[in-house]
Amino acid sequence: MGPTHPFAPEFAMTANVPSGRIVSFTMESGHSVLFNPGIVRDDPDNCPNGAIYTSRSAPGDPSNLRLTESHSGPWIRQVDVYVPVQYKPGTRAPFLVFGDGGADGIYPGRDLFAVLDVLIASHRLPPPLIAIGIGSGGQDAQGSERGREYDTVSGTYAEWVEHEVLPLVQQHAGVALTHDPDGRATMGISSSGGAAFGMAWFHPELYHRVLAYSPTLTNQQWPHADAMPGGAWQYHSPWAGNPTATGSQPGAALIPNAPRKPIRFWFEAGDRDLFYPAPAMPDGMHDWVLASENMARVLSAKGYDYQFVLSRNAGHVDGPTIEQTLPEALLWLWQNYTPQGN
Repeated sequence: MGPTHPFAPEFAMTANVPSGRIVSFTMESGHSVLFNPGIVRDDPDNCPNGAIYTSRSAPGDPSNLRLTESHSGPWIRQVDVYVPVQYKPGTRAPFLVFGDGGADGIYPGRDLFAVLDVLIASHRLPPPLIAIGIGSGGQDAQGSERGREYDTVSGTYAEWVEHEVLPLVQQHAGVALTHDPDGRATMGISSSGGAAFGMAWFHPELYHRVLAYSPTLTNQQWPHADAMPGGAWQYHSPWAGNPTATGSQPGAALIPNAPRKPIRFWFEAGDRDLFYPAPAMPDGMHDWVLASENMARVLSAKGYDYQFVLSRNAGHVDGPTIEQTLPEALLWLWQNYTPQGN
């Protein structure tokens, strides 16, 4: 699609429909079990991510960044809960949970809420659909709390959301959330987009639907994990250090070597998306466009329900592309959903 990106018409309809209520609250690391303490990276003054660019990788392995400037520290974040006017108290509702939310979030969550107002009022989405925006843990990339939570290839972030965030959502917003994985969706951008896929991959009993813009399906995981040396690159492709790995061999790709899971995935990349390994990480696993193309290839081969959009004249987490595609992406994401009453 592209090279021009007109606004989706739904963005012009938001003034004509009732607005859902938004409930916000904060979370702190001192009350967490899974992410307590947090981690903080010491960067040079006025140089975000500077410590990453002065670090070195392990001898003979450019995929393993040795970063010593991180240490334990606290985090605080905001959570925003969108509740549509059509929600009936006591009803278990389907929901969409997205990362990089909150007051200082990278993603404009309140634009999403306004689009949901339109799509729900026009009966094009499930009427009680609730959206939950969770702020990140702070900073970005290797050595940060945000990177730790989003770029680690495991089920830990989904478990944190399930056991520490969703109970607070229900308490503060006065809502009940469905336990049906087909009525639960995840969403994110960049690293939180990679995390959104990981939530469903590692816990398909919790989530079946995923939406991501410029997902980080690259080797951003830190610290290095011997069991998954290529980080999120290994969802679709082998670790570059063992490019012929298959099956259970170290470095083998996950999706091609696992049974198909009940995941429905909409994702997008820009034709001018990121390619920025740290200078010491020329590992061949940091090309966002190639990663998304490889992801589409393996999803197709395994028979997944997916839609991949390559947006022309578009950069990383491209605003005009989001404004053009978000309503359509949400509608595709929720196709064939039938409430189960649980």
